[in-house]
Amino acid sequence: MKKGKSLPVTETEWEKVLTPQQFYVLRKKGTDLPHTGEYTYHFEDGVYYCAGCGAPLFKSDNKYESHCGWPSFDDAINGAIIFQPDYSHNMIRTEILCARCGGHLGHVFDDGPAQTTGKRYCVNSTSLMFKKKNED
Repeated sequence: MKKGKSLPVTETEWEKVLTPQQFYVLRKKGTDLPHTGEYTYHFEDGVYYCAGCGAPLFKSDNKYESHCGWPSFDDAINGAIIFQPDYSHNMIRTEILCARCGGHLGHVFDDGPAQTTGKRYCVNSTSLMFKKKNED
């Protein structure tokens, strides 16, 4: 889905515009298998966008190798993320969602680089799309 188009309202409408894996991750709060995502070991200069609605989420300057098996960022673009408690799987975590479409991105943890924010935004590759710097 490209930014600027109206967002689907129902889950049935989302299912029509997303791939099955995108629907599973973004709308059903699924998880990519570790070390399998397109952006896990991707380090080009640019911006990562929501694969559901096209909203900008993370700058490549904030991406780092955390060795956790998923793309990791130490910060998000201001206002791009919604944080909500997640008590699933007998754990206490903080889920991160796209502020524009509410799509599930992953979770944020307090074990990131101490020299920056101390945060690790652990994100599913499936929830992202990437544009190189200066690419329209």
